[in-house]
Amino acid sequence: MGIPKETDMEIKVGGSSRTAKERPKGALLVKNLYLSCDPYMRGRMRQFHDSYIPPFVPGSVIEGFGVSRVVHSDNPNFKTGDIVTGMTGWEEYSLIQEPQRLRKIQQDDDIPLSYYVGLLGALPEMGTSCCFNGWIGAHGLLTTDVYRQGRTHDLNLGTAYAGFYLLMPDFYEVCSPNKGDCVFVSAASGAVGQLVGQLAKLHGCYVVGSAGTDQKVDLVKNKFGFDEAFNYKEEPDLDAALKRYFPQGIDIYFDNVGGAMLDAALGNMRVHGRIAICGMVSEQNLFKPQGIHNLFHLISKRVTMRGFLQSDYLHLLPRFLEDVISYYKQGKIVYIEDMSRGLESAPAALAGLYSGKNVGKQVVCVARD
Repeated sequence: MGIPKETDMEIKVGGSSRTAKERPKGALLVKNLYLSCDPYMRGRMRQFHDSYIPPFVPGSVIEGFGVSRVVHSDNPNFKTGDIVTGMTGWEEYSLIQEPQRLRKIQQDDDIPLSYYVGLLGALPEMGTSCCFNGWIGAHGLLTTDVYRQGRTHDLNLGTAYAGFYLLMPDFYEVCSPNKGDCVFVSAASGAVGQLVGQLAKLHGCYVVGSAGTDQKVDLVKNKFGFDEAFNYKEEPDLDAALKRYFPQGIDIYFDNVGGAMLDAALGNMRVHGRIAICGMVSEQNLFKPQGIHNLFHLISKRVTMRGFLQSDYLHLLPRFLEDVISYYKQGKIVYIEDMSRGLESAPAALAGLYSGKNVGKQVVCVARD
């Protein structure tokens, strides 16, 4: 139980363990450029947990969403030099054995490649992971060392995957916003929250966000354009705080944190309100998750509360890309990244994500294209 630490991971440098003849037919060798640090990865650090994606294999290379350049292809659908996005290893080079899970990126000079692990990213089908099988050249790789240290009992998952890869479909399909709705977004300065709030504003909603520092509150209000924001750590009574910002109640709550904030929001929902459960970051390091006490409001106020995964809306990806790219180029939405440089920075970046150190989407730049 507890927040992951840098020492739970280690960097290894090794020689090639797989020759060209040993590579599976149709596989790709890619050079990783950008890696995404995401809340759902916390759950993969625990072997015995009922989740929607398998846990990391003890001692194996960490895998996650990334942007990569193809350096060798045995697959007719990909050629050397292609830029792709999808699941990859946290290492300098990865062997991708299921390239059908990758998506080619059509580069746009106005769109940074790193945005394809955040603003414009979309994971391929997620029932099983695209595993890395260890073709290692003279490069580094990041592995999980938690299990070898005998601390599996210290890990817990209380969060669902923050579905920001297809955020606009999630917001519109799950929340069904109407112009003038009162919208509350928790973790409003993060990768998910910053976009939810801006999309809600574009839809004509009144939007309030919560964040964990005064710096983040300022960012939410003055950069992302929320109507109001507050530092939840300075609010001794969350129920009172929400009543202050939503005297008539909340129509939509986009929940990224769970716990006490979800409980307080339940007590402040309006009749026929909607709650989208995207993540529960406040619960992820607890051995025993907190209980929710205000569930009766789901009945009395006929509130809809719904969890979701980004993979539920992959069919809407083309529309999402078209609309969000247009919004970005028109300056209607902004996007903030917290970029770490070099694979050696990855342990600190991932650990910092779970303690709230990041401001915006946490990305690791392994190499520039």
